[in-house]
Amino acid sequence: MPRTPLAQHPAGPIRLGPDAHAALRPATAEVAEGFWQLRREVNAGTSIPQGPGLLESAGNLHNLRLAAGTAEGEFQGAYPFVDTDVYKWLEAASWQLAQGGSPELEADVDRIVSLVAAAQQSDGYLNTWFQLVKGGERYQDLRWGHELYCAGHLVQAAVAHHRATGRTELLDVAVKFADHLDSVFGPPGSGKEIDGIDGHPEVETALVELYRETGERRYLDLAGYFVDRHGHGLLGGEAYCQDRVPVREADNVEGHAVRQLYLLAAVADLATETGEAELRAAAERLWHAMTTTKTHVTGGLGAHHDWEDFGDPYELPNERAYCETCAAIASIQWSWRMALLTGEARYSDLVERTLFNGFLAGVSLDGERWLYVNPLQVRDGHTDPGGDQSARRTRWFRCACCPPNVMRLLAGLEHYLASGDERGLQIHQYVTGRYTSGPIVVRAETDYPWDGTVALTVEGTPTDRPWTLSLRIPQWCRDFRVRCGQETYDRAADDGWLRLERTWAPGDRVVLELSMEPRLTAADPRVDAVRGCVAIERGPLVHCLEQVDHPGGGLDDIVLDTGRPLAVKHRPDLLGGVTTVVAAGRRRRTPDRGWWPYASADTATEPDGESVELTAIPYYAWANREDGSMRVWLPTS
Repeated sequence: MPRTPLAQHPAGPIRLGPDAHAALRPATAEVAEGFWQLRREVNAGTSIPQGPGLLESAGNLHNLRLAAGTAEGEFQGAYPFVDTDVYKWLEAASWQLAQGGSPELEADVDRIVSLVAAAQQSDGYLNTWFQLVKGGERYQDLRWGHELYCAGHLVQAAVAHHRATGRTELLDVAVKFADHLDSVFGPPGSGKEIDGIDGHPEVETALVELYRETGERRYLDLAGYFVDRHGHGLLGGEAYCQDRVPVREADNVEGHAVRQLYLLAAVADLATETGEAELRAAAERLWHAMTTTKTHVTGGLGAHHDWEDFGDPYELPNERAYCETCAAIASIQWSWRMALLTGEARYSDLVERTLFNGFLAGVSLDGERWLYVNPLQVRDGHTDPGGDQSARRTRWFRCACCPPNVMRLLAGLEHYLASGDERGLQIHQYVTGRYTSGPIVVRAETDYPWDGTVALTVEGTPTDRPWTLSLRIPQWCRDFRVRCGQETYDRAADDGWLRLERTWAPGDRVVLELSMEPRLTAADPRVDAVRGCVAIERGPLVHCLEQVDHPGGGLDDIVLDTGRPLAVKHRPDLLGGVTTVVAAGRRRRTPDRGWWPYASADTATEPDGESVELTAIPYYAWANREDGSMRVWLPTS
């Protein structure tokens, strides 16, 4: 089928409804070169193209053929939700096609879309595990079966495919499935067969986007029903699957981190489309609780390997931090929705921190290997458990949710960078490229995050009225300067925005200079795991030490000398070209305590060890060389 011509910049993962109650609306952006373009080129040239082969070898595509009746054999895969890996890859590939993907990629997408359509049953239901393994049994295991979770990722893939290509084959599948769900699920007294929710939220935010794409109000109402039925004991009342307390009453994030964050993304979506003040208040309250008590310095989320969930407030371990890559992605999705809903810069501050650190660490520099979990420390002599919880990069996983999730976020990254409103254009994330909102076009040139200078040139503008160019001043930035014509600014508003209002002309320039001095960061003293330690940061990047850069011993005995200044060194030869932070430290000489590693607190302090120069690399680039220890938080002398 020929592709329908689209505008140069199709809508991204979020396209607000015409009556949305949002402060801002997503603007379009183009990433032309620089840091993020390099990462996106690897994603487009390596990660996404290898997807179909990996899905084939893992059996995901085989399962679709079995469900369609075009193959013979047994179901392959360890979990009932393996279909989602296909759908997330389709979403990633669709966003890539919107930027001009290859004919080979287009052929792969067409082939897999046809497989999905052929596997769908006549009434709209689609889930290969239940069709093949459970004999067609449906919705009998909502806690673990993930049928609605799979449906949600199918819907999101279909919306992306339609927005990117203008074609409807996959959208037709999603609409048919959504209509089926609407005929089955509903509250008591609705006459529907099932009053139930999925153990893994995802369908909620997908249904909101399907409403935005089709204008069919039933999908928005169904999303609201699912959100409001969480917390009423339909799945046993467990926090793990977001069923302990209704979201409108919750005062802290809890349970499985990804499930909580996907649910809260839907809460933000619903508040945006309906204007419900109670939902908005809950989203703001829970975001604040999360960031103040349960977020790692990398933006990573999830304290526990057991049940992959949030811990208690300030329970933020290092070597046992879970910080699943999917949780970082879900956090970005939720925070971006909150930025649009409220207009507040703090949400985009967390998006930036998570993008550069907790998220980007999840994929190797070559785009071929992945981390499911992202610890902040790997000890000397670490015994790796292997499997999905490995601290070593892995080609693929038994539960392969993270790799295609990374692919889809990178492929659609330009949709998370800027917004517009009736006043003008807001730039949330700094890249070399163009930002466009209606007639407003601003070109940016920068070497961010290595350099803090961002040069902006107005290329398109209405000349008959003033408008406001708003620049987010990052929360981490100590000092900045903005030059606009003959004026200079060095103070932002309390909400984190510097707003420049005037009647602009083509060629007008604005130069933003953010101080990029390296800094030492300390945690709230209630975070027991890192008391007496500091982290090294520069710009938006958290840094870490790796054993490979510090021969002569491990990292467990290294102490940072906070009395010596930090230095910056650009290393084009290292990890694809990075700027490192160089610090002074020492290796403690371990006193001989015999067979017992404890001693009286009155004992004299241990003698100083040898001085050592410390090389701190960006955290996102760790685990790309030889295996060894790593740490973000460093004890101080």
